[in-house]
Amino acid sequence: MSVTAERRTGRPAGLDASTMAEAFQLTAAANPDRMALRLKDDAMTMTWGEYADKVRALAGGLAGLGLGRGQTLGIMLTNRPEFHWFDSAALHLGATPFSIYNTYAREQIQYQVGDAEARIVVTETAFLDQVAGLEGVEHLVVVDGEGGLSVADVEAAASGDFEFEASWRAVQPDDLLTLIYTSGTTGPPKGVQITHGNQLSAVRGFDEMIAFPDEGRVISWLPMAHIAERACSHYLPMVLGLTTTCCQDPRQVVAYLPEVRPSWFFAVPRIWEKLKAAIEAGVAAEQDAERKQATEWALDVGLRRVRAEQAGEEVSPELAEEHAKADALVLSKIRERLGLDQAESVNVGAAPTPREVIEFFHAIGVPLAELWGMSETCGYGTCNPPDRIRIGTVGPISPGVEIKLADDGEVLMRGPVVMTGYRNQPEKTHEAIDADGWLHTGDVGEFDEEGYLKIVDRKKELIINAAGKNMSPANIEAKVKASSPLIGQAVAIGDMKPYNVALITLDPDVAPAFVQQHGEDAVQAEIERGVAAANEQLARVEQIKRFKVLPDEWEPGGEELTPTMKLKRKPIAEKYAAAIEELYA
Repeated sequence: MSVTAERRTGRPAGLDASTMAEAFQLTAAANPDRMALRLKDDAMTMTWGEYADKVRALAGGLAGLGLGRGQTLGIMLTNRPEFHWFDSAALHLGATPFSIYNTYAREQIQYQVGDAEARIVVTETAFLDQVAGLEGVEHLVVVDGEGGLSVADVEAAASGDFEFEASWRAVQPDDLLTLIYTSGTTGPPKGVQITHGNQLSAVRGFDEMIAFPDEGRVISWLPMAHIAERACSHYLPMVLGLTTTCCQDPRQVVAYLPEVRPSWFFAVPRIWEKLKAAIEAGVAAEQDAERKQATEWALDVGLRRVRAEQAGEEVSPELAEEHAKADALVLSKIRERLGLDQAESVNVGAAPTPREVIEFFHAIGVPLAELWGMSETCGYGTCNPPDRIRIGTVGPISPGVEIKLADDGEVLMRGPVVMTGYRNQPEKTHEAIDADGWLHTGDVGEFDEEGYLKIVDRKKELIINAAGKNMSPANIEAKVKASSPLIGQAVAIGDMKPYNVALITLDPDVAPAFVQQHGEDAVQAEIERGVAAANEQLARVEQIKRFKVLPDEWEPGGEELTPTMKLKRKPIAEKYAAAIEELYA
């Protein structure tokens, strides 16, 4: 597999499409021999021409099973090629495929399938217990075993008079492309309705900001029920002809980086925090004193350069020369080992990222940048341009949309990427989108002097303490989590209280090794050290005065975390009410 991303010479054909079905067809016709989908080590490969043939065959079969324009298809799969086949086949029929989080319980799955009125569900053997026999489902497709229709069975269901070309050409920009069920921190999830036109507007805007290279490479690893992953590794490739490598186990994604060498990579803050901690642990454990000293020197030089640039200062010729040397000897080798040496743009989003984490990656030459968007806006809103990143912000307003702040600081957004509304929930839709078309995002923000947006926190989640002081729990939590690799999750509590306290869980990947090396007794001391270090970076009123380390492990999609690892604050407060009370006793 080639690992050189060429600078783009022409305009990708898919950018001029009016629907995602047309974009797919234009891309496949322009690049039939280019790799479209693959597994690690080329265990499976598929060109755009082969992908197009598979989509044609499955579209005919799904139509034969009764899937038509305006109907829905449920998909509960890991990140595997079959997801792309079935989702793409459905959208060519003008149908609306949607993804279900793999961690969902049967009751949650039934709610979504019922709300979407899906009569066909595609799944794999691992999820059969959760999916088999759902009410309203007429056809169950199992892509890797028994218990339902096979992929071949679906293809065989096509009728002889099905006209594929006429089918995809009948799809309209206003047709629903997908439903994104928000992993709500309160109440049942809302089905965000995204049209072909919405998503194409977002792809064009992203491409204008990031300028994706020709023959770019991405890794599919986050849940496809999340708008960010759908956009990154499914819709963007469809329009721009990128190659997607499927990573079925998200815990393995770091091992995929050196093999794929992605030209664009998106991850949630936790991944970047863990990568930083792993690199720093490697430096600390280095036995060769000379090598250790050289790495520490290079990281220091990188940091000095980043901080000078971010402060708007000129980088002195001496620092520039020292940096060039540090990069050649050490930093370029760290990037290469990570597999990020060919990344032209890397992004982080979905939650606040500590400044020191972003600075660290800039120091090693990886241009990590925050972006901001929501399911309701196709994940689109603001993004730091790769060549003009301002650390601590989520970037300037993206092309094609309007953003303004309400009187209370809430971020309002309007434009062609904004959803048509929530499925079957007109009241919620009217609450979210006002009469002038402004989406009320629920995020509180502020603009800096350069017009870059900073997100302060969720409007409903701000801590207002007993003295009336407003503060951001997410900011406090980000500092605490960044202070020690041993800390997995942190929840800051202090609403209407005299001071802030925190509930902390240990990182399940780091804790066992730490205990083995230092013993059980050292855990509390390390967390105390981390909290103290975080407090030094916080205003006195924001500091954590007391904390409790919980013996529990919080899983994405469980009682405490949404599938996208956002904190479910209300359920946490209820479940751990006694522990919280004790911290204020």
